[in-house]
Amino acid sequence: MFSKTCEYGIRATIFIASESYQNNRVGLKDIAKKIDSPEAFTAKILQILTKSNIINSIKGVGGGFEIPKEKMSQIKLSQIVTALEGDAVFTGCGLGLSHCSETHPCPVHEKFKSIRNELAFMLKNTNLEELAMGIKSGDTFLRY
Repeated sequence: MFSKTCEYGIRATIFIASESYQNNRVGLKDIAKKIDSPEAFTAKILQILTKSNIINSIKGVGGGFEIPKEKMSQIKLSQIVTALEGDAVFTGCGLGLSHCSETHPCPVHEKFKSIRNELAFMLKNTNLEELAMGIKSGDTFLRY
């Protein structure tokens, strides 16, 4: 459903948030290891998330990535997805056609439209805080 970039970006953001709750900044190596992602690829994703003001990057000794606690409840999954993939998840065709629309639908247009709308609703109504709390409590995980 999501590209690898988006999957890793969501996982990285959740991990950074869960560590930020414990007042920890995390480095690139730890993030890549924890989310099972190649380090160079993770670095590019984190750069995009930093430029999009979703995560903070602190340089120097004691630096790393963090998210202010008070910001976590305001960050929606939809913001992460949009930063990494644009709005294709919210508007794209289920078959990947570039000219699929209500007036010129692909074979799965009507069925996919409802799935896409449900996904958009979930992404727009799920905040980072609730996902980080699941990791912190041990109820959810980022890696098998």
